Amino acid sequence: MCAHNNMASASHSQLPPADEEFEAAVGALRLLADPTRLRLMWLLTEDEHDVSTLVELSGAPRASVSQHLAKLRLAGMALARRDGRRMIYRARDNHVRALIAEVLGHAYHLLHDPPGDRG
Repeated sequence: MCAHNNMASASHSQLPPADEEFEAAVGALRLLADPTRLRLMWLLTEDEHDVSTLVELSGAPRASVSQHLAKLRLAGMALARRDGRRMIYRARDNHVRALIAEVLGHAYHLLHDPPGDRG
């Protein structure tokens, strides 16, 4: 099964993405273009959190955090599970974690690397 998965991803990388894949990628990037949503997703890549903890860590108002989490769940970037009366949120998978890490890593290098070192 592992060999099949490796072959599938290797052949996928050689094919141009379908229009639907471009549209899905643009939707994901558009969703992350909001600073609060990006910060929430970064927090969710680090650990699971409930809304109260996300409010405290992000500094955003509770209503705003709840609305952003609903959008992130609807877009398939975040998952939630019930723990008693609380909802616990986390990043959906390693693809989402990698996307968040890459975009924040890119931002770090834009801000901190000398222009000649960005090549």
